Amino acid sequence: MTRLRRAGRLLKTREFVNFIKYFHDFSASALGNLWSDTMGTAEQDKIYVVQTTTKVVTRCLLMTTDPGDLVIDPTCGSGTTAYVAEQWGRRWITCDSSRVALALAKHRLMTAKFDYYRLRPLNEEDVSRNPRGIWLTDPTGTIAGKATFECTTVPHIQLSTIVRNTQLDPIFAKHESILADKLAILNREVAKIEGSLWEKMVRKLIEKHLAEGANGVTDADTRRWLLPDTQPSLIKSIPTRKPLKGVTPKQVERYRAEIPKGMWREWEVPFDTDADWPKPLQDALVEYRVAWRAKMDEVNAAIAASAETEELLDKPESVKSVVRVSGPFTVEGVRPEELNLGDNGLFDGSPNEAKDEAGSDIAAIQQQNLQAYLDQMVQLIRQDGLTFLNNKRRRFAHVESLFDAATGAVLHAEASWEDAPSPDLLEVAIGFGPQYGPVTASHVEDLIHASKRHSELVVAGFSFDADATALIQEKSHPKLRIHQAYIRPDVNPGMAGLLKETPDSQLFTVFGTPEIEIKPHEEGNWVIHLKGVEVYDPVANTISSTGADKVAAWFLDSDFDGRCFCITQAFFPNQDSWEKISKALGSAADADAFEAFKGTTSNPFTAGKYKRVAVKVIDPRGNEVMAVLALEV
Repeated sequence: MTRLRRAGRLLKTREFVNFIKYFHDFSASALGNLWSDTMGTAEQDKIYVVQTTTKVVTRCLLMTTDPGDLVIDPTCGSGTTAYVAEQWGRRWITCDSSRVALALAKHRLMTAKFDYYRLRPLNEEDVSRNPRGIWLTDPTGTIAGKATFECTTVPHIQLSTIVRNTQLDPIFAKHESILADKLAILNREVAKIEGSLWEKMVRKLIEKHLAEGANGVTDADTRRWLLPDTQPSLIKSIPTRKPLKGVTPKQVERYRAEIPKGMWREWEVPFDTDADWPKPLQDALVEYRVAWRAKMDEVNAAIAASAETEELLDKPESVKSVVRVSGPFTVEGVRPEELNLGDNGLFDGSPNEAKDEAGSDIAAIQQQNLQAYLDQMVQLIRQDGLTFLNNKRRRFAHVESLFDAATGAVLHAEASWEDAPSPDLLEVAIGFGPQYGPVTASHVEDLIHASKRHSELVVAGFSFDADATALIQEKSHPKLRIHQAYIRPDVNPGMAGLLKETPDSQLFTVFGTPEIEIKPHEEGNWVIHLKGVEVYDPVANTISSTGADKVAAWFLDSDFDGRCFCITQAFFPNQDSWEKISKALGSAADADAFEAFKGTTSNPFTAGKYKRVAVKVIDPRGNEVMAVLALEV
C-alpha cells in the first residue's frame, strides 16, 4: 500500500481508497463489448446497403484466429470476409448462390493491395518441424497459438506490477526529501493568502457549479479553488444556508468537507494555478509540479520496465517498401443433383426407396411437391411478366398452365403478351427449370421440340449449364425466338421463410447475349474480340448492343469441353480499380499485363482438343451470359 501511495496510484473518496488505473496502462483496455467506433461515415466504407463494415469483420477475425488459420464464410456477398482474411494472412473459403456476388468478390480481390507485414524470424527447430517452410504459422511448432507477424508490443501494467516492484523504493527515497522541501515552500505561501481571496476562490467554484452542474466541477477545479483552511475563521465563512440560488445545503457541506485542513498534503496539491493567485504562490506550485513530474517519469518508467508485455495483434509491423496483392485463389462451382425430364415431367433419377420412414409413398410426395412448385412459378410469371435489359418490362395478358402432375408435360404454360393483336392467341411457350439444379441442354431441346406451334419460348431457371446456354444462343431457330430468363433465387419455395417477402418486381430477368467476333491470328492462333452484349428490345422487337464499355468483366475458355467452363483468360474493361493497383505496384507492375487485363480483345491462343471456345460475360444487370463458338480449323 505504501508503494501504491508513493507511486500516485491511490484515489481517496469519502468511503473508499481505490487503485488508479490509467488508460495507457494497457492499450486494449479501451475495447469493450460496445463497438461504437465501428459506426460513422468514415468507418462504414460500404458500396452496398447489406455490406458488412470491414472494421467489424476485421475485429471478429483478429479475436478468434491466428495468421494461417482457415476462415469460412458461407454468405460471400461482396467478399468482405475473403478480403479481410487475405489482408490479415488468413486462408479462406467463401460461398454464394449468386453469380453477381462471386463476380464482385473476384474483382475486389484481384484489384486489392495490402501492407506487407514483417514476419517473425524462424529458428532451425521451426524449419525442421516443417521442411516446406513457414509463411504465417506453424501449428505444431514452438510458435503455436502466437501470431508470426512481428507485432507491436506494449507493457501490461497491473496492480501486482507496482506492489511487488522493489525497484521503486530507491526512486521514492531519492525524490522524497526534494518534494518535501518544495511542498513546505508551497504551504508557507498558501498560508499568506487573505480571507477575501479565499472566499473569492470558493465563489468561483460555486458559480461553475451553478452554470454547469455538479458533473461540470472537476477534481482539478476543487483542488485549485478550495484553498487550505489555514485560519479557523475562514471555513466558517461558507454559510450552511444556500449561498446562491441553486446550491443545496448538502452540496455546501460537500465542499466544506473537501477543504484541506491547515495545509496541502501531497495528494491534495493542485495541478495548475489560478490567475488570481499571488505570484509567489503560483511560482511555488510550478516548482513543486516540476519536481513531482521528474519523480513520476522515473516511477512510470520503472513500472513499465517490469511489466509483462502483450502483443497487439491488430498492429503488425509493415514493410513500407513492399506492396502485397492477393495470393492465388480458384473459383469453383458445385451443382446440386439434377432432376431428369421424362414423359411424366421432372423427376429425381437417383434410386430411392418406394416408402419413407413414415410409410408414405415417396413418388406421390414428389409429384405433389413438383405440382406445387410449378403452380407457384406459373402464378409468379403471370403477375410479374418478364424484365429485359435496361429495365424494360413486358407482361402477359393471359397465362394458361399446361402441367398436370398425373399426366406430365414438357411445356408448363403458354401465354399471350399484353400488346398482342389477340389475347386468345397463345404464341408464347413457357418452361421452367428444376427447383434444385440447372436447366440442361436435353431439357432445352425437349422444350424447343414441344414449341412447334409457338413463335416464342421462355426458358426460366435458377441456373443454366453451359450446353443449355449454348443451345439457346444458337441461330438455328429462325421461327422460334428463345428468351433465357433467370429466376431470382429468393422466389424458390425451398427458401421460404429464410429471406424477406419477395416483391413483385424483376422476378424473371431475360439474359443478354455476348456479342463476340473470332478471328484467325498469325501462326495458327486465334483471338476473340468482345463487342458488347446483345440486348433484345421487346417493344421494338429489335436487337442492339450495349457496347463493351458496359461490361464489368468477361472470361474466356479457349478449349471448351461442353461441360466445365475453365477460365484461361480474364478481362475487366472497367479500368478504375486496375489503374489504382497498377499505380500502387509502381515499377513492379507489368504495364503490358495490366493493359491486357483492361482489353476487349483476348490474347492469342491455339485451337485445343475440342476446337471450340466459350466466352462468359457479366452483363449490365450483373448476370453471367455465355456464348459458345466452334473454331473453323
